[in-house]
Amino acid sequence: MNSDLSHAYAVIMAGGGGTRLWPLSRREKPKQLLPLIGQETLFQSTVKRLEGLFPPERILVVTVEEQAHEMKEQAPELPDENYLIEPAPRGTASVVGLAAMALRKRDPLATMAILPSDHFIRNVDLFHYLLKAAFDVADNDYLVTLGITPTMPSTAYGYIQQGAGVDGGYKYPVYTVKTFKEKPSEETARQLLRSGDHSWNSGMFIWRADAILAEIRKQMPGLMDALDQIGADWGTSKQLETLVKIWKDVKIETVDYGIMEKAEKVAVLPAGGLGWSDVGSWSSLFEVLLPDMSGNIATNAVSHLALETNNTLVYGGSDRLVVTIGVDDMVVVDTGDALLICKSDQSQKVKDVVEHLKKHRQEKYL
Repeated sequence: MNSDLSHAYAVIMAGGGGTRLWPLSRREKPKQLLPLIGQETLFQSTVKRLEGLFPPERILVVTVEEQAHEMKEQAPELPDENYLIEPAPRGTASVVGLAAMALRKRDPLATMAILPSDHFIRNVDLFHYLLKAAFDVADNDYLVTLGITPTMPSTAYGYIQQGAGVDGGYKYPVYTVKTFKEKPSEETARQLLRSGDHSWNSGMFIWRADAILAEIRKQMPGLMDALDQIGADWGTSKQLETLVKIWKDVKIETVDYGIMEKAEKVAVLPAGGLGWSDVGSWSSLFEVLLPDMSGNIATNAVSHLALETNNTLVYGGSDRLVVTIGVDDMVVVDTGDALLICKSDQSQKVKDVVEHLKKHRQEKYL
């Protein structure tokens, strides 16, 4: 495995809202800025996970203005100039494009790992090994993604179908990508799991900056036109003015749909054993936190008294005593100004609550 990572960069995507973790995750403090698992926030854990692989000066963060200040306080080791501030969220395709353009200006040989800020990964050594392997593959002009080996027929993730093996003397199995699939129905998810050739789409990507920009030019010429205009003034006194002016007209699109689904030279490294979760809903905390003998998890709760309670998550944000009696398979989240109670298998629907609050202009709860 080629160990030269002198042109390798990590780009942390950190502008999301985390609506499925309401009422804890709010506009002012979305999930990546919260200590959901242990003492560190998800963002701090993401930065720490990169230690030993990337020096701080080669870790970039793409976020929005209202989150950047808190992130700088949480990770003071990252240089201020490594924060790329989106004037407004425009989807992951634009995040990737902006970071690739900025990196190519800095280092024409740059290779980049795109990493969400809100993932949990237990096996950091394997994560490092996989990233090194992925950088090797990316050096041969591939757009590389890490596919998580499925442990159940989840409907919460997109799926990647692997094709033939990629030759190249790699020290880790590498496959071409046949198809990207949207989040499936439960029946389809069962079929995909049975087929044995599908991974969950982790949202982690590795590629050369010039390779992804070439693909954007081909697939999303409108975005590339915007990046060309922004790039012309990048590093000058007009950088911010041009970025703000051009950005408002950029179409909102995901990197999966806008680029990856139609790209030709795409490879996947199936990643089993990472201990990965995207911490996408309250029920996902059951995968990463250790329950007690009854399957209950009490996190951040000052006091939880559980009587005949099983497989229930209690998250307390106030100094109230939370008591559950005769309760099974529930999620209880108390933040002081809002209380969420739902069946754990319904926790994906929390985002519908957020939509309802937006529609009815109940801003104080957002």
